Amino acid sequence: MAIKITPLTDTQIKAFKPIDKDKKYFDGGGLFLLVKVNGVKVWRLKYKRPLTKKENLLTFGNYPKVSLQQARKLRDEARELLSNGIDPQEHKKELLEQKQADLYNTFQNVAHDWFKLKASKGLSKGTLDRTWRSLEIYIFPCIGQKAITSLKAKDFIKALEPQRSSKKFENIKRLCQRINEVMFYAVNIGLIDANPAVKIKDAFETPIKGQMPTITRDELPEFMKALSMARIELQTRCVIEWQLLTMVRPSEAVGAKWEEIDLDNKLWNIPPERMKMDRPHNVPLSAQALQILKTMKPISGSRVHVFPSMKPPYTQSMNSSTANMAIKRMGYKDRLVAHGLRALASTVLNEQGFNYDVIESALAHTDTNTVRRAYNRATYLEQRRIMLDWWGDFVEQASNGNVSISGNKSFKVINS
Repeated sequence: MAIKITPLTDTQIKAFKPIDKDKKYFDGGGLFLLVKVNGVKVWRLKYKRPLTKKENLLTFGNYPKVSLQQARKLRDEARELLSNGIDPQEHKKELLEQKQADLYNTFQNVAHDWFKLKASKGLSKGTLDRTWRSLEIYIFPCIGQKAITSLKAKDFIKALEPQRSSKKFENIKRLCQRINEVMFYAVNIGLIDANPAVKIKDAFETPIKGQMPTITRDELPEFMKALSMARIELQTRCVIEWQLLTMVRPSEAVGAKWEEIDLDNKLWNIPPERMKMDRPHNVPLSAQALQILKTMKPISGSRVHVFPSMKPPYTQSMNSSTANMAIKRMGYKDRLVAHGLRALASTVLNEQGFNYDVIESALAHTDTNTVRRAYNRATYLEQRRIMLDWWGDFVEQASNGNVSISGNKSFKVINS
């Protein structure tokens, strides 16, 4: 016959005094109060482990910090776990470990580990710096110190709300992508089971991608004349024509280094770390492009860059915004930007009937068609050479052969 246990009362507990040995006072359901010889009163639960059926003790804490009511609640929770085959002591240990893990595995710390992995994949320093800086500015202040296991979609959306208020939808798109990279990394290393941020971009307006301002083929002669008469530095004029002739992006144009130029094969070999898509890009050099190099050689001297900075530190390349500022001063504000020169070249070459894939290859675009993307880009090299030679002649003709640096075969630089 089971022993009937009378539940304890607060009055009794307060009256319990220590004796010459530890003494247990049972409350029922395995819960008891242990009064030690030093007067400390400890709540404990006696139970049998679900698997081994061996008796075990679970400590809840000291009285009065843990009250009678709290101790009974903890007992009931433990017995609920036992009814489901869960050892309450192991469960308590797992909760403690999870709490400690959450203290370390904040969004910012996990992002830091993800970033180290991303940096090891050979991305350009500029790309990496922009990625981390954007998280530092827009995301970490809001959710950086939150446990990654506690984050919900609403937390990320709240962090991005200031960007929505500023209508910076393109920035939101990039931030959503970076947040998802961090969260999928957390999934892959086992910190979370699913990524709650996977659909957050759908909570924001879709950015409207505007066309880069550009000019038509009929306006090119007027532009070349304006360029020849503009009150700008010679190297600025050169870099604008260089970009026009080679069809590269502004940052790729100003970053050109002499070591990348293969004069014997008339080829410019741009390494992957300087390309937007982090892939090497080879540019066949037309006669007009080679003339730009000939013009810049005495200006550049022994410096690393073809288009060196005109201000300290002279060891760096020209700023990528220099061309845009010059074009604006030439009267082309809202009509043309440096990046728009690529659109001009693409339009003219497509109208002329050149192969679309060859044009896209010259622009260093990544084909969305996986089959065509897998095709070896090097096979287009000779076709691109023919196309860029034609393009160089077209630009020269638009300049009437005398106002373009690249088209003026008699143009010489006199060192002062």
